[in-house]
Amino acid sequence: MGLLKRILGGEKKPSLRCTAVVPAAGRSLRMGEDKLFLSLGDVPVIVRTLRTLESSPHITEIILVSREEQIVPLGQLCMDAALGKVRKIVVGGETRSASVLAGIREADPASELIAVHDGDRPLVTVEIIDTVIEKAAQRGAAAPAVPVKDTIKRALGGVVAGTPDRSELYAVQTPQVFEHGLILGALEKALSDGAELTDDCSAVERIGMPVCLVQGSYDNIKLTTPEDLAVAEAILERRGS
Repeated sequence: MGLLKRILGGEKKPSLRCTAVVPAAGRSLRMGEDKLFLSLGDVPVIVRTLRTLESSPHITEIILVSREEQIVPLGQLCMDAALGKVRKIVVGGETRSASVLAGIREADPASELIAVHDGDRPLVTVEIIDTVIEKAAQRGAAAPAVPVKDTIKRALGGVVAGTPDRSELYAVQTPQVFEHGLILGALEKALSDGAELTDDCSAVERIGMPVCLVQGSYDNIKLTTPEDLAVAEAILERRGS
């Protein structure tokens, strides 16, 4: 009822409760080694990610989703970094959607919102996190995005089949934030239907729920290849952090 009251304008100054679910169960095949433990400005990638999430006043707890063999070393990193909001580390599934769902099922039932943020996006800012959470509190589902810079081609068999209007295209980032029951139900349905999803917005889109976009940042990159790590180091140097 609290979220519904805010959507309807019943509360002027909401006190939000949001669980951050951090999928980090991938195998880093394109990076060549586990990127979560790589040093970025002398800090492990996953620690940078979690510290920023912990700094948001709207995030009340963090559920980290990982491979079983990484639970102990990740737990040690969290303790060493004094990450007090990391409440639990759970084993992920075979797909991203299954991993996210495993994390959501461990969330505090009192959390009205779920923020899903990639463990390998360490350069997100608290400002982006808070803006997305506040928009989701108003509209039910929100994500940060940036306009694409390149012209995009649709191709079939290596031959151009069309050129979408670039003014309508956005690169969607994380955190993607949803009303708790909405994303839980949407992901459960997607998995039962055998739907292959590349992000969590797709789960709610396929059941007809609109997702609001807010301004993201070109700095909020996902670390996938060694080249991405070099770009991230350059961003940190520019920020002076």
